[in-house]
Amino acid sequence: MPIKKAAIKSLRQNKKRQLRNKNVKKKLKDLIKETQKVFVVQKKEEAKKLIYAVQKALDRAAQKKIIKKNTAARKKSRMMKKFNVLFK
Repeated sequence: MPIKKAAIKSLRQNKKRQLRNKNVKKKLKDLIKETQKVFVVQKKEEAKKLIYAVQKALDRAAQKKIIKKNTAARKKSRMMKKFNVLFK
């Protein structure tokens, strides 16, 4: 355990940030899974809405450096590729 006051505060801040980042990643994973399920059922309108939500969430997470920007770009690209193949 930290001894100095600043180190204690830093630990407290890190725990809060870790929880916040974990929540964002969990919501992102859930959104992506939900989108994959919609792809299987092939509901185009619902898929469009979910893809928009996923892209927004990925961009936000990348902007806040929770995930890397190339990771966000890769996930968006793969999802759009699946969408275009299924709903052409």
